[in-house]
Amino acid sequence: MPGKPGKPTKRPPLKPNADGVVLLSGGNPQIPKGYGNEPVQAYIKAMPGWKSDMGRRIDTLIEKAVPGVHKAIKWNSPFYGFEGDLWIVSYHCFDKYIKVTFFRGTSLDPVPPVASKTPDTRYFHIYEDKPFDEDQFTDWIKQAAALPPEKL
Repeated sequence: MPGKPGKPTKRPPLKPNADGVVLLSGGNPQIPKGYGNEPVQAYIKAMPGWKSDMGRRIDTLIEKAVPGVHKAIKWNSPFYGFEGDLWIVSYHCFDKYIKVTFFRGTSLDPVPPVASKTPDTRYFHIYEDKPFDEDQFTDWIKQAAALPPEKL
């Protein structure tokens, strides 16, 4: 039942799934902010459906491309980069895709295909039913890691 005009409609509280994780809009796991591999692995495990397998692939590709990469969960998303909150890439679940964020994306060649309101940022969307070019993704990760990272 809609709320009264001028009054916000109160949403019912979100309920945890079988693993005790709340899935936010688009199925994005609500994982507490934290640094290191453990919170990132908790996020990946909680990603719904095909996205969890893809999250493992993304994580593995980033680890291979950037040995010793630092990881964190910030804003309910995995972040990868360097010590001191210097981040190069992140990703986030949406209903039909995973949005990968390259914070210095306009410096990559080729530039990832999806523009952002933030001038340097570019996105790459991964869909279940479309091919995922691991070689291109790995190349972007290596290029991003070679750029001077920025603190977010």
